[in-house]
Amino acid sequence: MTTKKINRRGFIKSSSMIGMGAALGLSGLPYSMQSQTRRSAILGGKRSFNGTWHGWPVVGTPEEEELLKVLRSGKWCRLGSPTAPRFEDEYRKMTGSGHALATSSGTTALTTMLGALDIGPGDEVILPPYTFIATYNVIVQNYALPIFVDTDIESFQIDASKIESAITSQTRALMPVHIGGSPFDVDTVMKVASKHNLPVIEDACQAHFAEWKGKKVGNFGLGGAFSFQASKNLNSGEGGAIITNDKGFYNKCYSFHHQGQGSDAASLEPGSGTRGSNLRMTEFQAAILLAQMTRIPEQIKQRSENAAYLSGLLSEIPGIKPAKLYEGTTRSAFHLYMFRYNKEAFAGMDRSTFVRALNAEGIPCSTGYTSLTKEAYVHNLAKNKHYLKIYGERGMKQWLEQIACPVNDKLCEEEALWFTQTMLLGDRKNMDMIADAIRKISREAKAISKL
Repeated sequence: MTTKKINRRGFIKSSSMIGMGAALGLSGLPYSMQSQTRRSAILGGKRSFNGTWHGWPVVGTPEEEELLKVLRSGKWCRLGSPTAPRFEDEYRKMTGSGHALATSSGTTALTTMLGALDIGPGDEVILPPYTFIATYNVIVQNYALPIFVDTDIESFQIDASKIESAITSQTRALMPVHIGGSPFDVDTVMKVASKHNLPVIEDACQAHFAEWKGKKVGNFGLGGAFSFQASKNLNSGEGGAIITNDKGFYNKCYSFHHQGQGSDAASLEPGSGTRGSNLRMTEFQAAILLAQMTRIPEQIKQRSENAAYLSGLLSEIPGIKPAKLYEGTTRSAFHLYMFRYNKEAFAGMDRSTFVRALNAEGIPCSTGYTSLTKEAYVHNLAKNKHYLKIYGERGMKQWLEQIACPVNDKLCEEEALWFTQTMLLGDRKNMDMIADAIRKISREAKAISKL
C-alpha cells in the first residue's frame, strides 16, 4: 500500500490502537492492522480466511425451468429442436458475431474448425506452450505438426513478436490462446497473419466476453472457440461454441460437426460430405446455458472490479506481480487471476513453500500449468509411427530440437501462480484477506523458508 507520513498524533493513535488490540485479542482492529500483529498460519498463527469461498456453479429456478422445458418436450437432440438454436442466437448476439455454432465441448469446437480448414498430415499449426493440453491435442489428432512459440512472461500469453519467425512454407494456421481469459496481443497477431495470408483460430475457451478495444474476442480471426466445461465462467458441465463472421466457414464448421452433412440432415450441401463427426451440443446443455447467461453480466462486473482492486493491492507487495494486460485489453474474463512470484523478495522461499503457506491461510492457490514442451507425451510424438511415416525420422528429430521454450519453462517452473475465477466472486473484504495473507508470509518469509 502507499506509504504515508505519520505525524506524532497519528503515531500515538496507531500505537494506542495496537495496544488496545492486544488487550482485546485484536478483534477490535481493522483486518489489515490485525494482520500486522499476527503470525502466519503455517508458523502456528491464525488463518487469514476461515470462511467459504464462492460456490460454483450458481444454479436456481432459471436452470430448473429451462431443463424441465426440454425434459417434458421429449426433444432431447438438437436436430429439429428449438433450444440449441435459441442458445446459438443468444450467444451470437452477446458476442457480437455473425454466426454461432454450439458443440459438445471447447475441444470439439477447435476440432471442428481445424476440420473445416482441412488441416492434416504435412501441415503446421502455430500455438503457445502455456495452454491446456486440448490446444495441442486437436492438432496432433489430425497428424499436423504443432509449432510452439514461446511465452511473453509478463502477460502469460503467446509472445506475438516471435510468431513470424516460426512461420514456414508448411504453416497452415495460427492458433493463439487467450489464456486465463485475457486477450493475447491481438493487433500484432492479426498483422502477422494478414501479411502471410494465414487463418487465425482463436482459442478463447477461457475468455467468455473478454474484449480487445471494445470488441469481443473470437471475432478477430476466422473463428473463435469457447468452452462451457464445469470450471468455465459460462458453464454447462461440458459444451462449447464456435463464433465466426464468415458464412462460408460457418457452413463448413456446421457440416464437420454434423457427420459431414449440411443443416438439412437429409441432404448434403456444397462442400460438405467429405468428412466429419457427431460433435453436436445436446438440448440439455443448451438449456442450462440459456439460464446461466442471465447471470453472467453481473458476474463479469464482479470479477472485473475485484480483479482491479486485488491487482492494486498485490502490486504493492515486493515479489508479487499481477499478469500484464495488453494496452488493447478493454476487458479480461479473469477465468484465472494470474500473477508472478519472485522468491528473491521472499528470502529465497521456493514457490511450493509459498503456496503451502498461502493455503494454510485459507487462500487456495495453484502453480498452474506444467511446461508443455517438456511433457513426455509431447516428446513421444517424435517416436510416433504415424509421424515418422509423414515427417521422417530426421524431420521429427529436428522438430524435437526446436520445441524448447525457455521463457515458458521459467514461468511454469518458478514464477506462475493462479487464483480461480470463483475467488473473484467474493466481496472486497475477501480481496483484502488475500493481500493480507501474502503480506504476513512476506513479513515472516525468512522463518517460513526454513520449513
